[in-house]
Amino acid sequence: MASRYSEVYAAWKTDPHGFWADAASAIDWFKRPERIFEPAGGTYGHWFPDGVTNTCHNCLDRHVEAGRGEQLAFIYDSPVTGRIERISYADLLADVKAMAAIYRKLGVDKGDRIIIYMPMIPQAAIAMLAAARIGAVHSVVFGGFAANELAMRIDDCQAKIVVSASCGLEPGRTVAYKPLLDQAIETASHKPARCLIYQRDMLAAEMVSGRDIDFAEALAAARDAGEEASCTPVASTDPLYVLYTSGTTGQPKGVVRDNGGHMVALRWSMEHFFGVNAGDVFWAASDIGWVVGHSYIVYGPLLNGCTSVLFEGKPVGTPDPGTYWRVISERGVAVMFTAPTALRAIRKEDPEAAHAGRYDLSRFRALYLAGERADPDTIRWAERALKVPVIDHWWQTETGWPVAGNPLGLGLLPVKYGSPAVPLPGYDVQVVDDAGHPVETGTLGNVVIKLPLPPGCLPTLWNADHRFHAAYLEEYPGFYKTADAGYVDEDGYIFIMARTDDIINVAGHRLSTGAMEEVCASHPDVAECAVIGIADPLKGQVPAGFLVINANVSRETEEIEKEVVGLVRERIGPVAAFRTAVCVKRLPKTRSGKILRSTIQKIIDRQPWTMPATIDDPAILDEITELLRSKGIGV
Repeated sequence: MASRYSEVYAAWKTDPHGFWADAASAIDWFKRPERIFEPAGGTYGHWFPDGVTNTCHNCLDRHVEAGRGEQLAFIYDSPVTGRIERISYADLLADVKAMAAIYRKLGVDKGDRIIIYMPMIPQAAIAMLAAARIGAVHSVVFGGFAANELAMRIDDCQAKIVVSASCGLEPGRTVAYKPLLDQAIETASHKPARCLIYQRDMLAAEMVSGRDIDFAEALAAARDAGEEASCTPVASTDPLYVLYTSGTTGQPKGVVRDNGGHMVALRWSMEHFFGVNAGDVFWAASDIGWVVGHSYIVYGPLLNGCTSVLFEGKPVGTPDPGTYWRVISERGVAVMFTAPTALRAIRKEDPEAAHAGRYDLSRFRALYLAGERADPDTIRWAERALKVPVIDHWWQTETGWPVAGNPLGLGLLPVKYGSPAVPLPGYDVQVVDDAGHPVETGTLGNVVIKLPLPPGCLPTLWNADHRFHAAYLEEYPGFYKTADAGYVDEDGYIFIMARTDDIINVAGHRLSTGAMEEVCASHPDVAECAVIGIADPLKGQVPAGFLVINANVSRETEEIEKEVVGLVRERIGPVAAFRTAVCVKRLPKTRSGKILRSTIQKIIDRQPWTMPATIDDPAILDEITELLRSKGIGV
């Protein structure tokens, strides 16, 4: 079908308030907003400021009231435990009503904060939705996060209670959460009054008398007694959640999400961007500890009346690189969203995509990728394996929903590999130089978004308005700073090439590490890679490539390294000064799959560095340090 994208984007540009007023009619309001947008000093303003609503009502109650209570809200698929659970909208609502009543009995009121520190289990979503039901503000912290990091978040948001589980599961190991939580509370200056602990079968936690409450027992008792809480009306601008993202100062940034604008944006994106309708099965293979889990495991699918897959596992090792294709087949997934790094992990173990051929994927319509730059080679591999559109898109924790992408729901545009395609309605994306002046089409620069940001984006940071302004709005007045570097081509397609910190300066030439990674990844033996800039006394910086090789490759790594160097010099030119490529077993990543490029750079350049709080496996940094030392690079 012909794409309606240009027509819809033009309609937003012509009448942005009318566009979002129309989008707002897709959700229920206790008091419909009469004012669509209100500018505010110090920030860019507020959406639907006089509207009154409730996020839990829109996710659950209205679907049950409309007679769709028996439809599945969640399918919990846990290959690490072998457990499958199907939860209807009606059953989910009953649990959420009871959990909200428990919160109220524990003294939680509208505006109070609840920290949720849990694995990917249904109880985590229940805890989130119950907080939304009574107007409390939840802050999900990735399960298993270090105790001192958890303590910082407890202190920053002054959490009244904590909801946690006894443990989480990783392939081959059990991670005890409760000792980490106990240590965090001991470390924190602010002490939460109570903790609700979900005891998992594989590891029981020791409870603290007078503070800890058994989650399952309390929920069962509340349901048996018929205890339930109704939805608390909240202002559209009231906070729904705070999600902490790493800050450059070491102090985490609490990204605030409001209620009204968040719902309007997510509901619009589910239908018009992801192209899914009520009743469709949607799967975001992420974690509720990240923004993707908030937006597209819990809130987006439920707002849209979809069935959401809640997956507790990994793309490989639970048990094999075909687990994603199994879930798509068995759960009837229409559209899936995952990170490029997950696909690279699958491709490394199964380069020929043999596992994909074992499953019936006939109901599968599209695969969306975001979180790291999706290199063209990985996208082409997935297209061949899955025979559906593979759609790169780009957004951030701060925006809460996609900034740019190819909109399946409006009709797909032509694909340009290496680009997340076009800006979505609400986003006026521009590229400027370091002084804030527009650059020519096709020129690399700083990617910025003209204010105001659309509904769903962060209105501020938690208790840090000044820091919000300084971090995002100050450097380029009138624009939001994405801290990404890229360019826009003659057709308006956006190319995100790197974080601005990853643009390297080689003898006065500004070069994108993303462009070099694209070339490295095109080598048939390379599963994934990272290119970083390292200090050089002559040129200022020179690039170095770190390569992870496919599992079935038996050639000498020195040969592959030479071939990759030759490819970069051939396609980008001698100006890149690309002479160093190193094969490594794996790359250090955050738990959300982002490669820790700046940490590798600091190790090589002998700069002070600290272990990133979000690192998935700290041992990888030791492996890389030893390898670099053996090759006489940096360290």
